[in-house]
Parts: sequence; C-alpha cells; structure tokens
Amino acid sequence: MQYHIEEYNKHIEITGYKNITFQKTETFLKTHRKQTTQQADIQFFDAQLIASPKHLYFAALNALQAFQNKTNTSKSTAMETMLYASAERQIQKAIDRLGIKPQTQTLAIIIIAKEQKHIEDLLRTLTEHIGTEPDETILEMTEEKETKIQQTFQITHTELETTANNKAKTVDLVIERIALLATQI
Repeated sequence: MQYHIEEYNKHIEITGYKNITFQKTETFLKTHRKQTTQQADIQFFDAQLIASPKHLYFAALNALQAFQNKTNTSKSTAMETMLYASAERQIQKAIDRLGIKPQTQTLAIIIIAKEQKHIEDLLRTLTEHIGTEPDETILEMTEEKETKIQQTFQITHTELETTANNKAKTVDLVIERIALLATQI
C-alpha cells in the first residue's frame, strides 16, 4: 500500500513478504544499509505481530511527527517507526517485540522516502534479493495473529470487552498504545 503524506513531504510503502528466509533478509539489510539511509528508510517487522497496514501507517506518522517536533528517540525514521509500532521507548525492547528473528517466515516492511522512485527502486531490489513477490495479504488480521498480537501488546480481556464491538478492536487497541507512547515524552 502506498501513501503520500504531504505534511511531511514523504512517501510510504507498506507491504509484506511470505516464505522468507531470515538469512536473505539479514544479508539485504547489511548490504543495503548505506543506500537505505541516504535515499529511503526501510524497517522490517515480523508480520505475525503487525495488526494491519493501519498499524504501521500510524507508527510512521508518529515517527515523522517526532522528528518534526525534535522529540525523536532514535537517529532514523525507520527505527523511530519500530519504536512506535512496538509501543516501546527502548530500542532493544522494540526489536525484541516486533523485529524479525531467525524463525520469522512472514515479513512486514515499511519504506519511507521523499521520492516515490526511491521506494520503487528499493522495493525492486528487495524483491529480487528475497526471491518472492510482495504479498499484502499477510498484513491482514487473522484469528491466529489476533491472539499473538493481544499477548504481545498485553491487551486484556477487559479492554476487549469495553471496546466497541467491531472486528477491528485489536487493531484499534494497538493504535491506542502507539498514541499513548507519543504522550510519554
């Protein structure tokens, strides 16, 4: 999914990959780290813990806002997005919560850049390196993911009961945690 955020003059791509191997993903990051910091920021997440594209979109918006307000914790938009997506203030805790691990098989990514061309180039290179096409369906909420996300974000039964009875209540509670993190400055 592509977004253009005029307020920050940024383009955002949120997508995912399934059937990935950790080694290929880790190698990509190491080989393209300089390219990504100069033209675009990219962050990888375990897709099984991403509540929806909306989850990453709001994390990116908060990260961009933090840089604009000079309240950012990290040095890159990618890592700041990880912090917000995980609803954690500490980088290591954020990575432990949502980062990719050797057993990760589904990958969620977000790419943030000033120019759409940089996103397209980076996405093409990543796709070639991983050897599989992007698949946004892995970002959709499933019952299995919902249970994992509720455990990861410590969403209680009481919270679920008091939230409006709709299918997106877990997504809304994750986004609420992202918003609360922004107030903890």
